[in-house]
Amino acid sequence: MRIKVLYEDSNILAIEKPSGISVHGDGRSKEKTITDWVIKNYPKMKNVGEPMGEILRPGIVHRLDRETSGVLLLAKNQKAFEFLKKQFIDREIKKIYHAIVSSSVKNDRGIINKPIGRSPRDFRRYLAGRGARGELREAITEYKVLKRFEISKNKFTYLEIKPKTGRTHQIRVHMKFFNHPVVCDSLYNPDGICPKNISRMALHAKSIKFKNLSGKIIKVESKLPNFFPSYTK
Repeated sequence: MRIKVLYEDSNILAIEKPSGISVHGDGRSKEKTITDWVIKNYPKMKNVGEPMGEILRPGIVHRLDRETSGVLLLAKNQKAFEFLKKQFIDREIKKIYHAIVSSSVKNDRGIINKPIGRSPRDFRRYLAGRGARGELREAITEYKVLKRFEISKNKFTYLEIKPKTGRTHQIRVHMKFFNHPVVCDSLYNPDGICPKNISRMALHAKSIKFKNLSGKIIKVESKLPNFFPSYTK
C-alpha cells in the first residue's frame, strides 16, 4: 500500500487516504486498511488513541469513509491524540470537502442543519429528518456552489462543503436529505446517474486546518482526484 504523507512533525501526521481503502478494519474483513499501513510504518503509534473493542485505531482522531479520498489526520503519541481530539470536540478544526452531486443546486450557498440518526431500514445507513431512529445527533453542513454543469442532458453541481460537525456519513446523508446526493454513492444514491469516467464516489477531503502542539496553525491540502477538474473546469 502506497500512502502519501502530506504533513509530518514529531507529534502529528497527515496523509492522503486513497478511495477504496478503509481507515480501520471491522473485525471481519481481511482487507488491508490505513491502520495496517500505520502499524507497519509507524509501529510506535500502535497503542495511541482509543481502541474500539479489539479493533486497533492507532492515532486515528477522525475518519473518512472507505470511498472518500483526501486528507486524514493522525496523532503520533497520546498527548497529540488528546490535543487534536479536543480541537475536534471544540469545533476548532476546519475541514473542506469537494463533491459532485446530482441535479442543479438552486442556491449558491446554504446551510443544512438537520440532526442525524439511524436508518430504520438499513443498518449501514444513517438518516436525516423524518423517520430517523435512535439518538438524533446535531449535524450542520455548509455548502457553496462552485459550478453547475450538464452531461448528456443530466444536470450536476460541483460543491465546496464545510461540515461544522463530524457525524458518520454526514455529508452523504445531508446531500441525500437535500435531494442532491453525491454522485456514484452506492449506498445513498444507488440508482443515480454516474457521469462518464467517474468510477467511485465523488467526495474528496480537500483540506484540513488545525493547530499543532507548538501552537502554529497548519493547513494541509490534498490534490483533487483527476476526474474533478475534467468535469468542473
